[in-house]
Amino acid sequence: MKNLSNSGNSKQEQAENLAAETRADHEAGASTTFSPSDRRAFLQGAAATAAAAAATLAMPRWAQAHPGDLDAIRAEVEKRHDESVKRLQDWIRQPSIAAENRGMNEGCELTIRMLRDVGFQQATKIPTDGQPGIFATLDAGAPRTLGLYYMYDVKQADPAEWSSPPFEAALVDKPGLGKVVMGRGAVNQKGPEASFLAALHAIRGAGKKLPVNLVFVAEGEEEIGSPHFPQVVRRPEVLAALKNCMGIFMPSASQGLDGEVTMTLGAKGVIECELISSGERWGRGPRKDVHSSNKARLDSPAWHLVEALATLVSPDGNDPAIEGFAAKARPISAAEKKMIADAAKRLSETESKKLLGVEHWVHDVGWQEALELLMSRPTVNIEGLVGGYTGPGGKTILPGKAIAKLDLRLVPDMTAAEALAALKAHLAKKGFGDIEVRMTGGYDPNSTPADAALIRIETEVYRKGGVDPVILPRSAGSWPGYVFTGEPLHLAAGPFGLGHGSGAHAPDEYYVIESKNPKVQGMDGAVFSFVQLLYALAG
Repeated sequence: MKNLSNSGNSKQEQAENLAAETRADHEAGASTTFSPSDRRAFLQGAAATAAAAAATLAMPRWAQAHPGDLDAIRAEVEKRHDESVKRLQDWIRQPSIAAENRGMNEGCELTIRMLRDVGFQQATKIPTDGQPGIFATLDAGAPRTLGLYYMYDVKQADPAEWSSPPFEAALVDKPGLGKVVMGRGAVNQKGPEASFLAALHAIRGAGKKLPVNLVFVAEGEEEIGSPHFPQVVRRPEVLAALKNCMGIFMPSASQGLDGEVTMTLGAKGVIECELISSGERWGRGPRKDVHSSNKARLDSPAWHLVEALATLVSPDGNDPAIEGFAAKARPISAAEKKMIADAAKRLSETESKKLLGVEHWVHDVGWQEALELLMSRPTVNIEGLVGGYTGPGGKTILPGKAIAKLDLRLVPDMTAAEALAALKAHLAKKGFGDIEVRMTGGYDPNSTPADAALIRIETEVYRKGGVDPVILPRSAGSWPGYVFTGEPLHLAAGPFGLGHGSGAHAPDEYYVIESKNPKVQGMDGAVFSFVQLLYALAG
């Protein structure tokens, strides 16, 4: 889900940046749409218009094995549409903002109630040194077990920036899309997560047995860099349950406005930190704000910080210059280069630039190289600068303290611990050892092989539904999948889900409920895509 610290949920920002609002440019023979446009389309199945014999031949074996189950569940999904929408609205209306310590226990308890309502036999709040996590299990007596990753926290929201209050979860008609739910967390990640729960309700409501067992883990700190999530996953009982899983699945809304789906085989890691320059710690300049006329005779902690920041990157600000920071960064492989080249042919550079509001990539590189950089380059980014007076008009002071908020993105073979150590050592060597480095969150990158069973099955479900997904080596955003893909579990991890939403971390975040775009699924289509995935994984 994230651009800033993920996620999540990002997870989500990569899909938006690369495919959310691009025009498909498919190779010959590739199918690009789900049709017709109403929310019944996906529920009727890709083979509904074909002759019965041909449809049977086209069906994957898992679908042929459970035709009655799937028909009954399709009907149940539609029957429960209003109930599913209300569940999502109720969830959005409960703020759960870790950065503000707002509504976190309430958000955790609500998530646990929803899990119990859908049939999880046990759902437990897991205390950490920060916000609580959740561990839950659903034993269906099935041969296979799937792991689930959820986040129940959301980003901050300034109501003055929204056209509809961010925690009202209003249903809004959006031109060209249809009916959407608007609110903080609508797409990152409560919309897709609520749709997956709706799939479980539909299976249960149809009187069918869940085809796989589920092991569920959730955190309430994804949007602040998941600083305590390992404390949840590495509990003995959680590790023991996860070791039985065939992989870790994260619900997502992966469709762009053209119906295109982008799959990612991992995500960059991240460090979120603050660099704090103060006269008190430096021993030069004022210990508190003083009149700016004193600049003639005093050093400035703010300028000291600016000078330190300038050493972290190349003169144009584009290339990391922290000594040792990227020493272990793994170059992209030939297979990854081919994957990116194929994606560059199918994704629109023009629409991507339009979405981002830009005219040039760094160094004026071409489209394919821009995608390669997005997948493979570590980054050093300034999120924000805070110091002195920032209100209306001027205020002639010399600040005693200045702060830079940074995020550093990490690629495979880099680690958060080593990157943080490199940053501190670099500052000390350059004469800025007095600047305090305060890490607020972060974690290592994660990767899953393209031939992992989980990825192959997800791809099959998309293709049987009429979508040939774009596959990329990793998301440029981050989520803490390393706790699953790394030691000691070594599980495959991958997001999945039809449907569309946008605005993660931004005003007017939304998730499509009833689609008028013939290429995009509404909530019911998203729900049934999760049903199909569960049966495919079981088969």
